[in-house]
Amino acid sequence: MHEEVSEETSQSSCATEDRNKPTYCVTDVPPWYLCIFLAIQHYLTAFGGIIAIPLILSEGLCLQHDTLTQGLLINNIFFVSGLCTILQVTFGVRLPILQGGTFALVTPAMAILSTPEWKCPAWTQNASLVNTSSPVFIEEWQKRLRTLQGSIMVASVLQILVGFSGLIGFLMRFIGPLTIAPTVSLIGLALYDSAGDKAGSHWGISALTTGLIIIFSQYLRLIPIPVPSCSKTKKEKISKFYIFQIMPILLGIAVSWLVCYLLTIFDVLPSDSAQYGHLARTDVKGNVVSQASWFTLPYPGKWGIPTVNLAAVVGILAGIICSMAESVGDYHACARLSGAPPPPKHAISRGIGVEGIGSLLAGAFGTGNGTTSFSENVAALGITRVGSRAVILLSGFLMILMGMIGKIGAIFTTIPTPVIGGMFLIMFGVISAAGISNLQFTDMNSSRNIFVFGFSIFTALVIPNWIAKNPGVLETGVKEVDQVLSVLFTTHMFIGGFLGFFLDNTIPGSKRERGLHTWNTEHLEDSSHALASEEVYSLPFGITSCLRSQSWVRYIPFCPQNSPESEDEMLQTLLLFGALPSFKHWGELETKL
Repeated sequence: MHEEVSEETSQSSCATEDRNKPTYCVTDVPPWYLCIFLAIQHYLTAFGGIIAIPLILSEGLCLQHDTLTQGLLINNIFFVSGLCTILQVTFGVRLPILQGGTFALVTPAMAILSTPEWKCPAWTQNASLVNTSSPVFIEEWQKRLRTLQGSIMVASVLQILVGFSGLIGFLMRFIGPLTIAPTVSLIGLALYDSAGDKAGSHWGISALTTGLIIIFSQYLRLIPIPVPSCSKTKKEKISKFYIFQIMPILLGIAVSWLVCYLLTIFDVLPSDSAQYGHLARTDVKGNVVSQASWFTLPYPGKWGIPTVNLAAVVGILAGIICSMAESVGDYHACARLSGAPPPPKHAISRGIGVEGIGSLLAGAFGTGNGTTSFSENVAALGITRVGSRAVILLSGFLMILMGMIGKIGAIFTTIPTPVIGGMFLIMFGVISAAGISNLQFTDMNSSRNIFVFGFSIFTALVIPNWIAKNPGVLETGVKEVDQVLSVLFTTHMFIGGFLGFFLDNTIPGSKRERGLHTWNTEHLEDSSHALASEEVYSLPFGITSCLRSQSWVRYIPFCPQNSPESEDEMLQTLLLFGALPSFKHWGELETKL
């Protein structure tokens, strides 16, 4: 299917006849110009979710009328997201998975900021009374942000310990498709309200954005664009560039953005903010660009010395638990969509540990949030079919640059809300489908499995919806307990993942029925496309080779290692597919051979 895009792209190990395989796998490196475009696309995909977090927190921080400080918070979160992305791709799970802010921590943060102790004074709600340069006002919002900083930093220690201690790896033996499927699916399904609000700001523009992405990614994906190029053997030749397959999201956003710009300059869209369709204008946030500084440098402790609040720590801990469950699901979804084998225990342990370090850095830099794997960008892998981690690495550097150059980042804030909403309709739908696709490894003719998945996902939709309609039902009189219960029982993916985990491990069922046999070995059925686990998940710069020469490495859960146990597991995998007769150990096999 794929003819050469250029001489470099013809080397892709994933460029095969199978249309369901990614064009570029994890270890492939696309041409530099393609990497730049794809990195920008991932930046734009994550932009809506990342920028929304500081804007939501600004209300609880009393910053509604201080746009310059809001811009600094946006710069901070982009800078830290880029830094954490580089750490994750290089030393963490090593999958092409972008790191960004997490909505799992927004709910407990807003719950803390809405308590009587931290509720914003009435005068901060009035724009005419707010003097953004006043020391009184500055202290008013900084003391709230410092409390969030310290609480997030303390809570992130749990994630670091769970990851690097190998506890996540231990739990993975009990986590199968029936746990991952509802968890990942609910990441997308639970966001239908947010996508609807943004798309509903102008359904015409949203439908245009969605339609363009669908046309580019599905109908035009196999139509190449002829591009002149040079080679050593020929002075000039024509290569085929599958632009619609590789960059459908970027093209969809760009075309819709241009349409909104034309409708704005010709004054077709209403200029009155009270009228429907006003948010489709590109000049809604025009003042942000003029007010933003050209250069800003985020650094730890910018808002002062962080403080710790026990209630905030307890609430944020619940959010971090949800974030870890989401990330484990994202790792598996990302591996499948990028042509990588399922992540081994040591890679998952490193991934969760590095995410904990990321949340620690996010707290220190003063973003008011933590970091997690970005599900939207996992979905982008499935649409673009470009799973190269070099692209995500470049995205990390791009986000660091955006966090330092305020003017460039501010330009992207003019992306109209309905354009983002139209993109979300595609993104969140693909995330949900990626979660459900994990069920292919289970026996879905089994009434047991149908019950586990159906009950888990439906209950996870019902309970948060009922609690939202009945506020106050979780009040116990202890505010810390109330906050934890509120976060846990209003987080869809936590409820679905917990029910799936509990039922799958307590209701009797064979490993083959539960999908545990093929869960970690599905890529072996097609060895021509599978990448070696060692090739994908080993540490870079020769670190793995150095570590394996040390005997003590076998006791470090997050280090890659060739242990007898892993060899036995490999033998059992071969036995499963009938490749070898049954032998107990490799030594016995070698003797027979």
